[in-house]
Amino acid sequence: MAIGIWDLNIGIFELKIISMTIISLFQKVDVAEKIKTAPDGSYQIGVIIGSFIPFVVLILIAYWMYNRAKKRDENGY
Repeated sequence: MAIGIWDLNIGIFELKIISMTIISLFQKVDVAEKIKTAPDGSYQIGVIIGSFIPFVVLILIAYWMYNRAKKRDENGY
């Protein structure tokens, strides 16, 4: 039995977040080049934090989906 996107009960907002995350994973960011051409040291911190944000968002979405599925199984849905 095939499961479609609509069977998972995912809303438009979640689809936008997932698509933005997928797009951000394919973007090539040369962190070393950005740090080398940085105007000062505070820019380096921003580049490092900004490079981790897509991964943190992806982990949060995965955790949210796991908890949602776990609660659904506990409730018998």
